[in-house]
Amino acid sequence: MKRVLFLCIGNSCRSPMAEAFARAYGSDVMEPLSAGLAPAYIIQPLTKQVMEAKNISLEGLYAKDLGAIDLTTVDLIVNMSNRPLPPGIPVEVREWRVEDPIGQDEETYIAVRDQIERLVMGLILDLRRAKRPAKRAPSLRTLLRGSGTDV
Repeated sequence: MKRVLFLCIGNSCRSPMAEAFARAYGSDVMEPLSAGLAPAYIIQPLTKQVMEAKNISLEGLYAKDLGAIDLTTVDLIVNMSNRPLPPGIPVEVREWRVEDPIGQDEETYIAVRDQIERLVMGLILDLRRAKRPAKRAPSLRTLLRGSGTDV
């Protein structure tokens, strides 16, 4: 199980969306968290609205600062802030280029939500593939037995 931190600027739009999608779709392979570089006071109402339209709840999520997260317990950071992270972060970082919808219309929030959903689903599939044990090649004896050749 991977602990994945979704990070944006205010932790009020993009990263809560990603955390909520990851909780809904990928709880078998990850424990998602979210935080912001400069957290807002609230999760934006439009964020909640467009997620509810997908039947995804943001219940229990709140804006929090990156400093509130113990990075030694995190396996992966997904950075959606479009800003460089502080140097010396001892964790793998993936950069997702996602527009910040803050202050924009509902259509923008929907487009951002849908992009984040696709990206989270891709990450979940990657983690599921990595979790599967490698398939062993059949032995020569098994191959010959299946071909009708005496072994």
